[in-house]
Amino acid sequence: MAEVLRLNELTSPRLAEVLARSPVGLWPVGAVEPHGPHAPLGTDTLIAAGVCERAAARLDDPPCVVLPALPFGVTRYAASFAGALGISEATLVGAVRDVAAAADAQGFRKVVVVNCHFEPEQVQTLRVACAEAGMLYLDLVRRRAAERLSKEFRSRSGHAGRYETSLELADAPELVDRSLMSKLPAVPVDMPAAMAAGLSDFPAMGMTEAYCGAPAEATAEEGAETFETLTDMLVELILQQA
Repeated sequence: MAEVLRLNELTSPRLAEVLARSPVGLWPVGAVEPHGPHAPLGTDTLIAAGVCERAAARLDDPPCVVLPALPFGVTRYAASFAGALGISEATLVGAVRDVAAAADAQGFRKVVVVNCHFEPEQVQTLRVACAEAGMLYLDLVRRRAAERLSKEFRSRSGHAGRYETSLELADAPELVDRSLMSKLPAVPVDMPAAMAAGLSDFPAMGMTEAYCGAPAEATAEEGAETFETLTDMLVELILQQA
């Protein structure tokens, strides 16, 4: 297992040693938005960081450095709930361009964006911005990737449901209100279909408590298994393209 190198914990001389080996930067990107009444606002960021940390622990060649997470994303569908703090597409594009240029100047061979906030405007913005900036993008909503993930993820009804809550339970169980989680009824919502029908906010989609899916079915064991699959995908991307 490799040492997990976190950029914000390294000294400048130590980073210089690592840069001599042309490391890959792993950049967790998420959002600050409601995830039901049971899970924290930073769920997406926490999951993305967890994937990056696990991949960094697996790889020594090339070495990987986990960059500080970008905690804000394009967030509008949850705007009627407390805690939806979003940024614009332009701001997100600017952040990607600036970090890409700075990382390149420092000597990183490549930066990989690991995004776990799947609002369509966020995903599309990152796809385009990463391609233009020369970053790699772990695109989890592409069919080939989604097919490797859980049944709930594939059902497209998993905002703060079984899929995300299981990941939370695996990495930060103290942040999940388990008592409340266990009482929440399943709320099946095909989010992409609802968006395609013109619905632009969670309540209109039937997500009156800012979640869909089945959070009561979540387990830490499923979360650990899903983290392994997500890490496999990230490692494969790095080894194939970085």
